[in-house]
Amino acid sequence: MQHEIHLENVLPADIEKRSFEIISEELGDIRLDPRQAPVIKRAIHTSADFDYLDNLCFSENAVDILQQAIREGVCIVTDTQMAKSGINKKELAKYGGEVFCFMSDEDVAEKAKINGTTRAVASMDKAAAFEQDFIFAIGNAPTALVRLYELIREGKIAPRGIIGVPVGFVNVVEAKELILQCPVPYIVARGRKGGSNIAAAICNALLYDM
Repeated sequence: MQHEIHLENVLPADIEKRSFEIISEELGDIRLDPRQAPVIKRAIHTSADFDYLDNLCFSENAVDILQQAIREGVCIVTDTQMAKSGINKKELAKYGGEVFCFMSDEDVAEKAKINGTTRAVASMDKAAAFEQDFIFAIGNAPTALVRLYELIREGKIAPRGIIGVPVGFVNVVEAKELILQCPVPYIVARGRKGGSNIAAAICNALLYDM
């Protein structure tokens, strides 16, 4: 038995706008922090998952602090080419920033092999060696978050902020909890959910709401 399906007549240019309207409608009486709302809504928009209402944790004034860093031209380091691809680099470039992903670099692969670590760990070490300000957007590798935690504790790196949203089952929950203990601004998706698309979405939410 076939059911009649009613499709909305939405122009391609209006799909995103309509999507955010639906999200707001479904939120109903739920009141979000006005500074955090664009980040939460874009994570929901990217994933169609309303769990991000509860999963996303923000350190105090995280959105304002991260946006100020972007205004100052701070660059973003990601742990996947997918996240790098998803971040609006043209918008970031308006403030002088770039997006880096060192995961495919030959020296990173070599160091990971020599040290018996993941490439994500080696890529965080490479970022630390630059001795410059970075925002880290981690959407895939919990080992990247663990290494950032270690580097921060050792005083070898002082990120302007960490977006910690790796997805998965092995050490993902624990790695995120380590970041919640760090004395740096953070936006973290507690639990197993996340992904490179969520990392990129959060970066874009910050960029679009400047």
